[in-house]
Amino acid sequence: MDYPPDRTRRSQKYLGDHGLIVLIALLSAFVPLSTDLYLPALPGMGDYFGVSASETNLTLILFFLFFSLGLLFWGPLSDKYGRRPVLLAGLALYIAASIGCAASLAIWHLIAFRILQAIGGSAAAAVATAMVKDVYDGRKRESVLALVQSMVVISPAVAPVLGAFMLPYTSWRGLFVALALIGVVSMIGGLLLQETIPSRYTGTVAQSVRRLGTVLKNPGFTSLLIVFSLVSTASLAFVSASSYIYQEEFGLSEQGYSLYFALNAIALIAGPFLYLWLSRHVDRRPIVASGFAVIIAGGVLVCLFGNLGPLFFALALFPASLMGSSVRPPGAFLMLDQQKEDTGSASALINCSGLVFGSAGMILVFLDGGSLVFTLGVINVAVGVVCLAGWVLIVRRGLVRF
Repeated sequence: MDYPPDRTRRSQKYLGDHGLIVLIALLSAFVPLSTDLYLPALPGMGDYFGVSASETNLTLILFFLFFSLGLLFWGPLSDKYGRRPVLLAGLALYIAASIGCAASLAIWHLIAFRILQAIGGSAAAAVATAMVKDVYDGRKRESVLALVQSMVVISPAVAPVLGAFMLPYTSWRGLFVALALIGVVSMIGGLLLQETIPSRYTGTVAQSVRRLGTVLKNPGFTSLLIVFSLVSTASLAFVSASSYIYQEEFGLSEQGYSLYFALNAIALIAGPFLYLWLSRHVDRRPIVASGFAVIIAGGVLVCLFGNLGPLFFALALFPASLMGSSVRPPGAFLMLDQQKEDTGSASALINCSGLVFGSAGMILVFLDGGSLVFTLGVINVAVGVVCLAGWVLIVRRGLVRF
């Protein structure tokens, strides 16, 4: 066997249960914090370096690309060497790269350090979900996953506001210093962390990376991966298009935009906790099916009434945002539950696939060139239909363990 028998899972002597959950939540927020915190400073950065917006946007595009690739490297590695050493190595690189970003003298310096920052930060995201599987079982695992998913959706809403608040008092360099400090706080948590992995993969590094393919050969895991990753297509399409919809199509100010965005952000944040409440009374299978059906209905409402005004748009999208967010915890739980071993690889694939499908949504919403509101509604309808059909097929064919 490549894996030795499981050992008894150790409690966290220094962090405690609550401290571990806080650390996992912080690590899960690394993507939105690293990208969205400095979004308000992008125009000023372009002016500072004297480059076009397309060159400045490479700091975002390449970050996402290398973050996704990094996940596929660190996840399997954490199965072989453990979560803690992988986390500490990644955080050390992240902190150093963040300082390098703050000290950059040319746009290409910044781009290079952003790539290194992405590679380091991806270690944090790769091990965060894996640690949930390592430590928690059953209902507790679902509860922790709900909290983690809430952090994932809270951060994109809060980070740009925080960045805009900081800019009057500091420059764009200060925002990267802030990211370095977040890395330092996470590093302290990582140093206090006791290893969570119950057993390690004993093959070579190359063999551990190839375990990604082994996980993908599991039909239950892969079918769930496709269905639940598709949800990110709709949610990130909204996040990327929201400012253009509210400010350009509806003519709202930045303050007005933030208020309407907050309404949908409430839905995104409340979704995981709604699922936890519902799951106390109803089996997760009808909850997930109903969630996908509501996404379809929300998309139809957006197509029919979304163009009538910002309030109509926000209210029409609210149920789709709420239920799209509520299916994330059971999706993550079920995917992890399909894999007895290779948890790091499974975690890496879950996070990477979500980013890939989400990035596709960010592109698709702008392809039509017409009304962004109507396009967003169509995307929600299409995502809901495909996900519901895929979910029904998974359940009927008994592809997964419930």
